[in-house]
Amino acid sequence: MKIGIVGAGMVGSAAGYALALRGGASEVVLVDLDADYARAQAEDISHAVPFAHPCRVRAGEYGDLEGAGAVILAAGVAQQPGESRLSLLSRNAEVFAKVIAGVQGAAPDALLLVATNPVDIMTEVALKASGLPPERVIGSGTILDTARYRSLLATHLGIAAQSVHAYVLGEHGDSEVLAWSAARAGTQPIADFAAQVGAPITDDVRARIDDGVRRAAYRIIEGKGATWYGIGAGLARIVQALRDDQRTVLTVSAVTPKVGETRDVALSLPRVVGSAGIVATLMPDLADDETAALRSSAAILKETSAQLV
Repeated sequence: MKIGIVGAGMVGSAAGYALALRGGASEVVLVDLDADYARAQAEDISHAVPFAHPCRVRAGEYGDLEGAGAVILAAGVAQQPGESRLSLLSRNAEVFAKVIAGVQGAAPDALLLVATNPVDIMTEVALKASGLPPERVIGSGTILDTARYRSLLATHLGIAAQSVHAYVLGEHGDSEVLAWSAARAGTQPIADFAAQVGAPITDDVRARIDDGVRRAAYRIIEGKGATWYGIGAGLARIVQALRDDQRTVLTVSAVTPKVGETRDVALSLPRVVGSAGIVATLMPDLADDETAALRSSAAILKETSAQLV
């Protein structure tokens, strides 16, 4: 599958690099306002290809996206230290109208994979601007938050992260919801598994893991200015689910008809992802406080998106 990436900065280039190493695409085209920068990134990534999987990596213009099965939208301004994702709204919303027009002029049938923050709001922006059906406009959502959650749980339990099945729902940001009640390790509820291996999940452990997930981006931004490796790998994972029609359950963002009393809001839920985009959306069984938190997250996102009207 040919994949386009608009925005050759750290997130876009990390996604291209991850795709090349994973063998996730037959061709990757990087498009950026700074053409020289895009060429440099493409050349650098292409030099890794001999150590990995066959993949053509090149820079181009919007017209070079013709035939792409999916286009990653990573264009936008970077999040500043101490700045919430939602505060990026007005700055990044302005970027998207031009970007999506350029993408659809060359690849009108491509799925759109949104990475630009605030990703839930930008997913809604992309849906409106593109006119595509909701299942074909996918935000990276909480795929990275979910990976952080699973990683921290796995470290506490002393097992592989791949054996942990746990999800972060709602906003990719401050109101996100760690679904503790639905978390599993192997086939066991997370608390039962933890008790069996002598690593109980106390209130202190829950608070530490919650902070580790919820504040991760802020700590990374304070340390190095931005996050890119984790989300780059997450985007490559979504692309592989699309390319191979894997029907994989991933916590990605999409405009959802109803969450509580909130209608038509983009947020993350466990969704089945295949070649057509989002095939199905799942609602996990949640504790009452988690359900309330998810509904609150939906309301916050809807209120913020209304600022674009």
